[in-house]
Amino acid sequence: MHNGADGSKREFTTSMEGIPMNPTAESTDNVRSESARPIRVFVVDCHPIVRLGLRTLLEKQQDMQIVGEADGGREALDLIRDLQPDVVLLDLNSPAQDNQPLLQQLRQVHYTGRIIIFTASEDKNEWVKAMKMGCSGIVVKQTHPELIVKSIRKVHEGEIWLDSHTTAAVMRQFSSPRDAAAASLPPEQRERSPLSNREREIVALVAQGYKNKEMAEKMFISEQTVKNHLHNIFDKLGVSDRLELALYAIHKGLHLPVEK
Repeated sequence: MHNGADGSKREFTTSMEGIPMNPTAESTDNVRSESARPIRVFVVDCHPIVRLGLRTLLEKQQDMQIVGEADGGREALDLIRDLQPDVVLLDLNSPAQDNQPLLQQLRQVHYTGRIIIFTASEDKNEWVKAMKMGCSGIVVKQTHPELIVKSIRKVHEGEIWLDSHTTAAVMRQFSSPRDAAAASLPPEQRERSPLSNREREIVALVAQGYKNKEMAEKMFISEQTVKNHLHNIFDKLGVSDRLELALYAIHKGLHLPVEK
């Protein structure tokens, strides 16, 4: 175990186009202030070469700091509880030990940071289980390094990070056959929604992967108006984030274009 909280080298690199919850994400330069508090990251992986690679990658980022690392298990739990990093990169399954109980244990010790599952597994049930247990993203180990960096930034900002592959898998698993059947019904037979037509239109765009700025441009309204609509939608539907909203939309058939 290495603790890198004291003195990390940081150098900014521009992130490539990535997918924070959906297939359409912006490709912009995230210029950070030198004085901004770095995102404190903890890595849990049983392979020393993986931990070294992640440390090398993240220490080059101006806005990130590796505060610790561990193989997993009790050592990881104790260190995360004590260090309270902003983001944990967690490999659930490794040859050395099963880290799946760590997700639940972290919540029991009231860890309030974000958790990204960093995995080589293609087990979609594992992804869904992790999302239901409160992780903020799934990153497969084949992911381009710059997208790993971007995923950390996005979940730290409060977003859910899923690429197009994992998004489809998670949504299919969350959707029951009954939900799929409901979504295929004609509009007049679907469950009545408490949303206005404008709010329905925004929900459909969220489910299709549009970001706030893109929705504002498409609908000829301000980005702040989009945010206001989303606030009202979250309140009406009882959802807490864009992933839950997208899943709700799929379940209820609200992802389909609004008839005008």
